[in-house]
Amino acid sequence: MTKEMEFFSFLLEQYAFFKKTTADKILNKLDDLNLTERVFNMYEMYHSEAIENAFADIDSMIKDATIKN
Repeated sequence: MTKEMEFFSFLLEQYAFFKKTTADKILNKLDDLNLTERVFNMYEMYHSEAIENAFADIDSMIKDATIKN
């Protein structure tokens, strides 16, 4: 498993805990909104800052994608 995939798995688990849900549900939501690859590709930024910043960014992406749909 690549370091990016390890971090993505960790991020999903932590974000799910923060949102009081499961990583499967978060991944499904990201997939439904076509955001999975975008979040995955944010590895360089997300792994070097506070995880709460990543959570805020993901929240923003989900909100924006939901408004557009």
